[in-house]
Amino acid sequence: MSEYEAITIDHGPEQVGLAFLATAYGIREEVDRQTQSMAGLSLARTKVLQTLAARGALHQAQLADALGQAPRSVTQIVEGLERVGLVARTGDTGDRRRKTVSLTGKGRTTLAMAEQAGTQVLRQLFGSLDPQQMASLKALLARLDTALAR
Repeated sequence: MSEYEAITIDHGPEQVGLAFLATAYGIREEVDRQTQSMAGLSLARTKVLQTLAARGALHQAQLADALGQAPRSVTQIVEGLERVGLVARTGDTGDRRRKTVSLTGKGRTTLAMAEQAGTQVLRQLFGSLDPQQMASLKALLARLDTALAR
């Protein structure tokens, strides 16, 4: 095997893609650990609160659709958030099965703490790159995003 073949095999699209996925997973796990530690929220719960903060009160089905998740999964998350006072659910007068979910004051405060924890992790990790590396990474991610959209 020539040196060129070894480089091609070691740095092929599949290997680089798998390395990217592993790194992205590790970053996600670290953000999740920190949001759990600092605010008591998983990323899944944080996403629910972020969606409610951005869009206002939503019916549970609308919330599930906005998150791209199954309604049952979102219902379980919402029930957990309601138990600890981060969201409130109210019934629909026209349809008792339909629930509207809204963010509480405690939910806003907790969300701010979770977002701060996530921001700290991202600043620490991506701050280890110099400005040129950061610009290159941003350009590469944009190119991958474009390829994904095709």
